[in-house]
Amino acid sequence: MAQSFLQNSIFDLGHNYYHVQTTDELNLLVKELKLILYGDDNSEPCEEACAQLTEQFFREDIMRLLIIFLPKLNLEARKDATQVVASLQRQPLPSRFQASKYLESNLDLVDILISGYEDPLLALHYGRMLKECLRHQVVASYILEPIQLKKLFGYIQLPSFDIAADATDTFKDLLTRHKSTVSESLSKNYSWFFTEFNEKLLKSSNYITKRQAVKLLGSIMLDRSNSIVMRRYVSSKDNLIILMNLLRDTSRSIQIDAFHVFKVWIRKLIYL
Repeated sequence: MAQSFLQNSIFDLGHNYYHVQTTDELNLLVKELKLILYGDDNSEPCEEACAQLTEQFFREDIMRLLIIFLPKLNLEARKDATQVVASLQRQPLPSRFQASKYLESNLDLVDILISGYEDPLLALHYGRMLKECLRHQVVASYILEPIQLKKLFGYIQLPSFDIAADATDTFKDLLTRHKSTVSESLSKNYSWFFTEFNEKLLKSSNYITKRQAVKLLGSIMLDRSNSIVMRRYVSSKDNLIILMNLLRDTSRSIQIDAFHVFKVWIRKLIYL
């Protein structure tokens, strides 16, 4: 691969992607991007090249290109594009800061990634990209708004096991990664959030959904940054009734998970 070829390709596509008529050049570009970021059997990735690529990638708006044109790529190119976007969210500073600033100015791309769960063929690709973007606090803060969270609550309940499981993983990452941001959001949207959480997840008829929700509730309760919010939660009689019903669930596994939550619950009540 010639570095000049890659630079010219990025520049041309970055300025003309709305007029792309064929995906051949995009397939080739994605392959070259992945090679730089991940290396191959004969060479390791070069840190300097990765840094230069990161700068050019965001300056020329190539992330938008890959997200918008993902449906037109073949399966292998989709996998490569997903890996490229994922890698560019994990680069060391200052490259990671460039990614964060880019996403802060292009949050409409986060909307596309979230809505990607509605497409069975693209859901897991967009879901992987979305989880990697959650490394950035600005993205987490955006998705924690009710209008975005409402979508995730819906995707968690989709009939497709793989898609629902991926949405659940995204939901878990969202609520456990940026602790101060999560705590602030839960405090601000307490009534709405826990009404949705209780009704759609803890009371779900789906075993996997319900069990994952019980485990997540335990994680939220154990996190010290959520102490004020969870004191409010455990003070609710209605919430206690839900937990008692979970302790009597027909599933032994859910009973055990609920019991662990109950032990934390009691400790929280003691210190009210």
